[in-house]
Amino acid sequence: MKESILDVLLFLFEHYFYDDPDAVRDRDSMQAGLISAGFSPSEISKAFDWLDELARQRPARSEPAPMSGPVRVFADAERARLDPDGIGFLIFLEHNGIIDAIHRELVLDRVMALDQDEVDLDDLKWVVLMVLFNQPGAEAAYAWMESQIFVDDPEPVH
Repeated sequence: MKESILDVLLFLFEHYFYDDPDAVRDRDSMQAGLISAGFSPSEISKAFDWLDELARQRPARSEPAPMSGPVRVFADAERARLDPDGIGFLIFLEHNGIIDAIHRELVLDRVMALDQDEVDLDDLKWVVLMVLFNQPGAEAAYAWMESQIFVDDPEPVH
């Protein structure tokens, strides 16, 4: 089975974190479940490292960053990894207050840490959802992102 870090993360999110956030503490049983699902120990280790880094980068403060600030110029490597739809989606999220500049940078960091040459819009939405799931005070933004992923006809932001 050819899998990526994102495949492992999605499996973890759908089968462990979403239903039982407390399951995150039991890595041994999660690893056993992932191995029995067919994931390689190498990819599992990389996914756990990805999650550990996400947890380490959790902002210490809970108030959002200012909404108006300098324009973010995306680096060549970021533009190579994210297509124009993905970049536009990040700008849309920030402009509409779903994420702030700190969360945008955290999403970009986690996208760049994936072992994929390109991250499409659907994969980007999952990364945003996982980042928001890990952030205190981001419950409303998480709920909105969740509706964008799990609902057939997503609601627009006004």
